[in-house]
Amino acid sequence: MPQTKRTVKGVLGGLLGLVGLSVVAGVLATAAVTPAIAVAGVSGSQALTLFDNLPSYLKPTAPMAPTTIYGNDRDGKPFELATFYEQNRVPVTFDQVSPLLYDAVLSSEDKNFYSHGGVNLLQTAKAAVENLTGSSSRGASTITQQYVKNALIQQCEQGVPPNDPEYDTKMQQCFIDAAQAKGAAGIERKLQEMRYAVQIEKDYSKNEILLGYLNVSNFGGTTYGVEAAANRYFGTTAAKLNLVQAATLAGMVQEPNLLRIDRPTAGTWTDAEGVAHNTAEDGYATTKERRDYVLFEMHENGQITQEEYDTAVATPVEPNIKETTQGCGAAGDNAYFCQYVKAVVENDEAFGATPEERLENMRRGGMKIYTSLDLRVQAPAVQAVHDRVPASMDGILVGGAGVSIEASTGRILAIAQNTRFSESADASLANGQSSQVFAADSAHNGSSGGFETGSTWKLFTLLEWLEQGRSVNEVLDARYPVLGAMPQCGGTYTLTRDNSSGNFGNGRGSVSTVSRFTAVSLNTGFLAMAKQLDLCDINKMAKRLGVHYGNMGDVTTDGESPNDPFGTVLGSKSVAPIQMAGAYATVANQGKYCEPRVIDKVIGQDGEEITPPKTTCTQVISPEVAATAAFALRGVMEGGTGVGANPYDGVQVIGKTGTAETSHTMLVESSTKVTTAVWVGNADGREDLRRFSAHGTRLVDIRYPLAREIQRAANAAYGGDRFPAPDPNLTRRVMKDLPSVVGLSIDEATQTLEKAGFTVRVGDPVDSTVEKGLVAEQDPGAGSVPGGTTVTLRPSSGTPPESAIPNVVGSKFGQAKKALEDAGFSVDEDGCNGGATVVAQDPGAGSNAAPGSTVTLSCLSEEEDEE
Repeated sequence: MPQTKRTVKGVLGGLLGLVGLSVVAGVLATAAVTPAIAVAGVSGSQALTLFDNLPSYLKPTAPMAPTTIYGNDRDGKPFELATFYEQNRVPVTFDQVSPLLYDAVLSSEDKNFYSHGGVNLLQTAKAAVENLTGSSSRGASTITQQYVKNALIQQCEQGVPPNDPEYDTKMQQCFIDAAQAKGAAGIERKLQEMRYAVQIEKDYSKNEILLGYLNVSNFGGTTYGVEAAANRYFGTTAAKLNLVQAATLAGMVQEPNLLRIDRPTAGTWTDAEGVAHNTAEDGYATTKERRDYVLFEMHENGQITQEEYDTAVATPVEPNIKETTQGCGAAGDNAYFCQYVKAVVENDEAFGATPEERLENMRRGGMKIYTSLDLRVQAPAVQAVHDRVPASMDGILVGGAGVSIEASTGRILAIAQNTRFSESADASLANGQSSQVFAADSAHNGSSGGFETGSTWKLFTLLEWLEQGRSVNEVLDARYPVLGAMPQCGGTYTLTRDNSSGNFGNGRGSVSTVSRFTAVSLNTGFLAMAKQLDLCDINKMAKRLGVHYGNMGDVTTDGESPNDPFGTVLGSKSVAPIQMAGAYATVANQGKYCEPRVIDKVIGQDGEEITPPKTTCTQVISPEVAATAAFALRGVMEGGTGVGANPYDGVQVIGKTGTAETSHTMLVESSTKVTTAVWVGNADGREDLRRFSAHGTRLVDIRYPLAREIQRAANAAYGGDRFPAPDPNLTRRVMKDLPSVVGLSIDEATQTLEKAGFTVRVGDPVDSTVEKGLVAEQDPGAGSVPGGTTVTLRPSSGTPPESAIPNVVGSKFGQAKKALEDAGFSVDEDGCNGGATVVAQDPGAGSNAAPGSTVTLSCLSEEEDEE
């Protein structure tokens, strides 16, 4: 039965039935303290004063407890990923401890626990004298006093920062001060324990004190509290301890590091000959001796029968050691997700104002951190990465990663990686080991610089194009080379033939629509678009969608120059895959960007919820722009460069591929619910991925099946809707009035056409009556044509063009002459007159002659004609 808090009367009644704390102090001083002090030459009145002047109030703090990180299994139930601790402790409630353990502890440690007032005067006096003379440093006799001692040790230890350079020394001193002080210091320690014990008995029930003692006590090494001890030494819980196990733990608590049973050969002490004792080889003899004493006391107190006692004593000490591994290494395939969470706790002020405070809360605070990891997506992602990307390969430091984000919330559902997780100083990428999270930025234990995105970066040029009100059906000339001025931050960057970028496979490009450029990832198409935008605005668009460099630099100012079209347009910027996933999730989420996050809920050691790190969702582009961008990005996955990554499972997806000089590959795809980004490339160095293959697939091509398998798992778990219809204005066919420039100089014509929104190409000269060098022809001719159309100008050669001479034989002379002159030729009549019939012409019909050339006609005389 749980005990109620002890009243003052109850405490004093337990202390020889005396009334009044001052009387108790007097009794303590005269009956227990004075003899000990007298040995030191201190009078009784001085001892009484000393006792009265000691602090009388102790409020035990919550003991150090591990922080545990949880994921979500396939049924949505939390499961443990990893724990972090200095003291491996799992606090339990009173009902979560076997009654056998309570009986064992009380029988061997404090038989009168439920009747005394917290202090055993005779035992305390004896211990005080022994402390003073240095013959012993024994602890207090009662459970209450031992609880006080352990609480004081705990408070002292909590005052030592985990990263203190003198951590070990200061932690040892905490134990010495509270448990091993001798001489006068030992006397004062005993007095203080007694004073606090009296107060503790007033403030807490007996059950609370007993449970507090069992939760705070050390059981050897870093194992603290009965739950962790039961788990560590017997692979069970405190509630399920049997008699032998309970008696063993009850005995261990007296001298935990001497009696621990997890050292099979080294032993916890050696004799004069150097022989190890208390090992598996001697049946943990020292521990068994203490255990059997506990069993004897339980039998003497009538808590177990003779048969139970005999059976238990005959049972050997048989530990079932469960290794406890802390840190992300214990998370197995989920270790890289764990590393990301760990970085959030270490860096976010939601977990403490300073790095030191955050570290302390992580290792001592007893938090339960519930994350967004979803095994329905995580497990297939891990399987896909391990199946596709080797942990290591000869000749290349290969890396591969996949990450999935819930588009509407930013919750990171999965982080998978090809390497084996290791935080060892000997870990090497060459051996396929790393603690670096390839999918993350440097603030989240990721790459210090990120990885080049390739053409996945073209998203931001597309979005800026649409935000400027331009249509995806606008026609541009994207034939190589794209040359000329590109606006940037009020200035210009000039593309020349020397610095103009070509297309994949040296393709020459085409005159086509923005939608088509997106589907086929045409470099020259996006450069042509950027010529009508501002490079700086493209970078600002990326920043609005949550993108920064992998080293946390600002994409609008730091790192590569914002004036560089190859980084700004074609994607040579180095960014973490999670940031790219967040950007594409914005498109899938109708223009609302949600900061990526991994923590759903945090529960403190006291059971109260702690506010998790703050994240926001912000409308950064309009729904119309997002819907139209999705329309264009669907073309990538439905016949474009990303078709190999389309799951074709009935869920509509958008996406974009990217290759950075064959050293890095990336692919991002998304349903309306979940966005997946994958990266395969050089974890370090710049080897050509086309030179290496794994499982029959070139490294440069692994991104396609990798992304497909991860997205298919996400679709199976979360589904997906059809993307909204694109905005009619942003998909309109853009028509413009094309002016006539025939007769103008090439320069004048070019300026006129470019000002009107057309691009210009100059073709070969043509024969014309127009003055040499001026525009003789334009194609297409003046009129209404699609915007962005390229107009080809052909200058005049200065030579009139030859024309075919019409056939006039058989015609009356007057008619023949008119036909030839209308065609631009002159006529030699050669005796013909108006009514005569033409019988011959020279040059003949169909011959080519320059305008103005003479055609000689022969005619019948009128007489011959009449005949």
